[in-house]
Amino acid sequence: MRGIPVASMVIGIASAPAARRQLAQLLGGTEAFLIVSSVDQAREFLGGAETPTTEADVRPVEAVPVDGAPGAAAAAPAPAPALTVDSDRRVARWLDREIELTRLEHDLLLCLMGAPGRVWTYERLHLKVWGNKHLGRGSDMHSVVRRIRRKLATLDASATIDSVRGVGFRLASA
Repeated sequence: MRGIPVASMVIGIASAPAARRQLAQLLGGTEAFLIVSSVDQAREFLGGAETPTTEADVRPVEAVPVDGAPGAAAAAPAPAPALTVDSDRRVARWLDREIELTRLEHDLLLCLMGAPGRVWTYERLHLKVWGNKHLGRGSDMHSVVRRIRRKLATLDASATIDSVRGVGFRLASA
């Protein structure tokens, strides 16, 4: 099929937070996706491009990995040291340093590490870590994420936990 770029990205548009969460769940297995709240935001991301009217106006768009930044150069990264979790001892390890984790910190970090760059919705994380449905404002989850972020900073790890507003969290490597 001529004209279809090899690398592709799905752009989802949903104005309501609940619809964005649902899109994130549906697109969770997609290699690269972007969720925006309006067509204007999508156009801005694509460089202010007008809607193509003919095949000649269609420009291939380079895919942006979920954990990458829009517009970042796609250079081959040098192998980075990996953040690891020792589940037997319940510790996170970065280079030659390690830090203890609580059960909730351990389980949440393992979820995020299982698919780096992938957005985990609040609902999915709550079900996987707490074993029940996500209800309310999610202050329990935000508290655990805040503690993990502090511990990662203590380790000087380049891995970070990014918030995806209204959707959930993802593990990103710097």
